[in-house]
Parts: sequence; C-alpha cells; structure tokens
Amino acid sequence: MGYVVGLTTALILLWLGLSGIMEPLILILGAISIFLSVGLAARLGIVDRETSPYHRILAFLAYTPYLISEILKANLTVLKAILKPELDIQPTLVKVPSTCKTDLGKVIFANSITLTPGTVTLRVDDDSMLVHGLYEADATPEAFEEMGRKASKAGDGGAAGSGAKS
Repeated sequence: MGYVVGLTTALILLWLGLSGIMEPLILILGAISIFLSVGLAARLGIVDRETSPYHRILAFLAYTPYLISEILKANLTVLKAILKPELDIQPTLVKVPSTCKTDLGKVIFANSITLTPGTVTLRVDDDSMLVHGLYEADATPEAFEEMGRKASKAGDGGAAGSGAKS
C-alpha cells in the first residue's frame, strides 16, 4: 500500500510540475490519468519496492554531489583531449565487476558510468558491466570501484558494489 501512495504522490508532483496549468478541466483529466495509471500498475502487480524506489530518495540525493563531481572531472579530461591538436586517445573495452544486488543499483551504476564523459556502459550482466573508455589508463576495473560502492549504497541500500569513475 505504501508503494501505491508513493507512486501516486510522485505522479501528482510530476503532473503538476510538467503541466503547470491549474484549470479545473486539466486537473480533473490529470487526476483521471493518475488514477488509471496507478490502478493498472497495482492490478498488474508491478508496484513494489523495486519499481517504486521512493524509499531510496535520500540515499540517491546523497550520491548526487559525488556523481556531479565525477562528471565535472571527466569533462575536464575530455575537454583536454578535444583541445589538443593531435588525437591521443586510447579507446578500450573493460569488464568492470559489480556487486550491486538489485536492478536499481545496477541501473544507477551503469547510468553513472554513461553520464560520465569518456565512458559508456555497453552491457550489464549479473556481476559485471562492459564499459568503453576513451583512455586505457583511466578505464581499469579499479578506476570504477569507488563509484560502484557509492552507487550500490544509493541503489541497494548499502550492499557493497564495485564501481566507476571516468
């Protein structure tokens, strides 16, 4: 029941935030849409801890400053590569171990890698991820450990993960 309330609250806030229109007809149509969406999701049995991860919001908000700092650092590395007259990148593929326990933890970790300039997650397996990196020296499994631990904490609730950095 708590997940249904969380989903309903999130959809109401999303609807109000995106529409910004407070006319009665629009509000009624929004309420109908939200009611149908939540009702169908509940009937299908897909409203659970994994699909409504609102209990992880505080952990994810704590992870966000770290991710932003990693994105900024990687931007500087990519910017230096772009501004050099010669192209000195050494593209590589690396298998990065991950101990994220839930799909949410794996998604946060994989998306964090992809959001970080110079790296892209190509495949996610049960216990590892295939990552493409611009620089072979920076794209080692060890370079991703800290991001993996922090992504695991944000997504899994503290289960240790092997992580990422660009």
